[in-house]
Amino acid sequence: MTVSLVTGGCGFVGSAIVRGLQSRGDEVIVIDVAPRCPIEGVDYRRIDITDEAAVRDACRGVDTIIHNASIVHTKQNRKDLVWAVNLGGTEHMLEAARRNRVPRFVYISSGSVVYEGKDIENGDESLPYSSVSQAPYADSKIEAEKRVLAANGKDGVATCALRPHVVFGPGDNRFMPALLDKAQSGQLRVQVGRGVWLSDYTYVTNLVDAVLLADQALAAGGPESIAAGQAYFITNGEPMPFWDFVRKVAARLGFPPIKYRVPKGLVYAIAAVKEGIDTLKGGTLNAEDGLTRFAIRYMCTHHYFSIEKARRELGYSPSVSVDEGIERTCRHLESTVLRGQA
Repeated sequence: MTVSLVTGGCGFVGSAIVRGLQSRGDEVIVIDVAPRCPIEGVDYRRIDITDEAAVRDACRGVDTIIHNASIVHTKQNRKDLVWAVNLGGTEHMLEAARRNRVPRFVYISSGSVVYEGKDIENGDESLPYSSVSQAPYADSKIEAEKRVLAANGKDGVATCALRPHVVFGPGDNRFMPALLDKAQSGQLRVQVGRGVWLSDYTYVTNLVDAVLLADQALAAGGPESIAAGQAYFITNGEPMPFWDFVRKVAARLGFPPIKYRVPKGLVYAIAAVKEGIDTLKGGTLNAEDGLTRFAIRYMCTHHYFSIEKARRELGYSPSVSVDEGIERTCRHLESTVLRGQA
């Protein structure tokens, strides 16, 4: 039986990955900082990935590490903590993999590692890492991905990185709930910017499929396999305007349509002031509402990617479309959040 370890396995993406590994018959170890793990049948260990000794002990006897844990924080504050977890934690996981001779290491990276605040249209893996600081999250993910790919072959560990973009689905506790909150408060009637910019999305089980395929590819050839030392964009391959996605969600849940448009510059200035106030208060984590400078730039530029490399080398093919993903997610929201408010 394969023993797989998932970092951040109690969260939205992590728990989906855990269930995918369980479905293929793996014994799964989850490390996270949550008080408890919501998934039955796992070996849960409450460990902070900044604790090097604890991480090293947890990785003994493991066949594959899926390193998913990170702090998603797009404000320009709390940098020390974000870097300690996103880069420092990744370094600890890599060292634990090397010391314990873990054969495979799959890193959940981000499409933001190549984003410089400018349009990306059908970008592929030949794009360089961003040379412009966008946010502590993006900056730290760049450095962490570099470490992961450079570690391929060291002490027999095969590594690769997956770059999803705007992951959504049932259980999402960030993106879709934020849209729902804004819809319920009447704030979703205003579009930021007057242009039309295409964005990519990744339904969560499509990402899980990619994780399993990447792990299989590494298992097939180790550090010399086709996927070893490689990064892959993982999306649905269906770019659509961000605000069209929002309109589909609002219409499906019965909320009023977007009616107004606000200039990007005005909202960007408001976001800058809001971030400044937040920084003066010490900076808040996990409390982002889409009103950060990074988020505004994202909304108002093209950023979609080619998934041809993942198709060709991993055999990846998105099985759930964006429209079906929206339907599944909205049904889940209706049966949980909205039902509870009725």
